[in-house]
Amino acid sequence: MLDFQAYPIFALLSDNAKEFLFQKASLHRFSFQSLKKIIDMARDVEMWNEGTISSLWPLDSDKLTAKNIFQIIEVNFQKLASKEKDYSGFTACIENLETGLTYSQIPSNDIILGSCPVSSPKTRCCKLLTLDAIRNCGFQCTYCSIQSFFKDRRILIEANLKQKLKNLTIDPAEIYHIGTGQSSDSLYFENREEILDTLIDFAAANPNVILELKSKSNKLSVLAAKKIPRNLLCTWSVNTPAIISHEEHQTASLGDRLGAAERFAKKGNLVGFHFHPIVFYKNWENEYTSLAANILSRFNPSQIALISFGTVTFIKNLIPKIRKRRIQTKIHQMPFIETGGKLSYPLEIRQRLFSALYDAFKPWHGKVYFYLCMEDASLWKPVFGYEYRNNEEFEKEMKANYIRKIRLV
Repeated sequence: MLDFQAYPIFALLSDNAKEFLFQKASLHRFSFQSLKKIIDMARDVEMWNEGTISSLWPLDSDKLTAKNIFQIIEVNFQKLASKEKDYSGFTACIENLETGLTYSQIPSNDIILGSCPVSSPKTRCCKLLTLDAIRNCGFQCTYCSIQSFFKDRRILIEANLKQKLKNLTIDPAEIYHIGTGQSSDSLYFENREEILDTLIDFAAANPNVILELKSKSNKLSVLAAKKIPRNLLCTWSVNTPAIISHEEHQTASLGDRLGAAERFAKKGNLVGFHFHPIVFYKNWENEYTSLAANILSRFNPSQIALISFGTVTFIKNLIPKIRKRRIQTKIHQMPFIETGGKLSYPLEIRQRLFSALYDAFKPWHGKVYFYLCMEDASLWKPVFGYEYRNNEEFEKEMKANYIRKIRLV
C-alpha cells in the first residue's frame, strides 16, 4: 500500500506534504495510480507556491471513500490550475538551477539539416527547415522542449559545419527557409567553432536561402563586426518582464534583447520578434500590449521581417520533466487541452491572447508579416481575418513576404 513512497516525485515534496500523504494513505484504500496522481498534484501546487496538498483535501474525508476523495482533490486542483496565475507574490527558485555545461562534438556522420522537430499535421506549420549546428541550450527556460530532447547539460557542437554545408544540395531556383534556433539558442555560444562566421558565409553564398538566427540573448559582438547579407535574419523571442524574470532564467532581459535588435537593425539588417510563449496570467493584456507598444516605438516596419505568436505548448513528456526539476515555476499552472498531440490552452483563451496582441500592432498591419506558430488552423481567421488552406500555402506566402522585405533596400 505504501509503495508510493518509491515514486521519484514523492521525494521532492515538502516534509509536511510527505507526512500528510503518509497518514492519509494509511487511512484510505487509494490505488497506486491514484496516489501517483495525487503526488503529482501535490508537487504542482508546491511548485506554484499555492499551498500544499492538504489545501486540496476535503475536510470531511474521514466520511468519504477513496474514490470520492480523489474526485474532490481533482476538482479543487483544476480550479487552481485554471485561474489566472499571479506572479506578483511569486519568487522563482533560481538558486537550484543547474549551471554546469559540458561540451562535445556532434558525430561526423550526423545529418545537419532536417525538418522542424515539433511540426504536426494537426496544426498550421510553415515547414521550416532546421540547421542543428548546436544542440542543447545554456539557458534555463522552464517551458522549453529542448530539455525533453536531451538528457543532461551536455552541449553538442558541430565542428564540421563548413564541410557539411558544402555537402548540401541547394537548388538555386528554389527558396529555402532555414532556422538555427530550434535545438539551441543561435547567439548564446557566439562564434564557438566559428559557427556564426560559417553561417554568415553560407547565407552570402546562397541568396535564395532565408537563414534565420533566433535568440533570447544580447550577444551581438560577432554579428556587429561583420557585413551581414540581407537574407540572414536575426529574430528575438520576446516576453513580458514578469515571464522573463520568473520563467526564462539566465536569458537576457527584455531591454537587452530589444537593444540588441535595434543595433542589428540600424546596420540595415532585418529583424523579427517571436511572442512565444504567450502566457495567460493576471494583468497579461496590459503587459503584452505594453511590450507591443515598446516595439512599435523603437522600430520601423521596414526593419521587421516577421512577428509570430504562439502560446505555451507542451509535448506530453515535458510536464513530468518539469516536476523533477528543483525549481519553483508557475508555467504549467494552466488549464490543459490536447491540441495536435500536445498540451496547451483551450482555443478560446488562445484566441483572446492572439487577438489582443495583433490588435496592439494595428499600425503595422499590412506592413509586417504576422503569423501563428504551430497553432490550430481554426484560429487564423478569427485572429487575422484570413486563413491558409494548408501548410504548403502558408509556407509559400511566408517565403514570398520575407523575400519582398529582403529585396527592399
